[in-house]
Amino acid sequence: MSDNRFIEIGSGNIVQATRVLCVAAADSAPIRRMITEARDRCVLIDCCGGKKCRSVMIMDSDHVITSALEADELRSRLEV
Repeated sequence: MSDNRFIEIGSGNIVQATRVLCVAAADSAPIRRMITEARDRCVLIDCCGGKKCRSVMIMDSDHVITSALEADELRSRLEV
């Protein structure tokens, strides 16, 4: 049976916890390049709600999701 647990990632947006492969802080140059490449490939989902992007989630579907929450906050929500 699959785990359909969802976590809130800010601005009223949610993602399925089991589909998240990686959570990273958005302040490094390689992650910024990944965001740009994802935007170019049309697989970027911006869930920042107009706020500063603080973290990035890589999904098993190859989508890249940005969030205004810190990576540590998202990690703690995934661990519950």
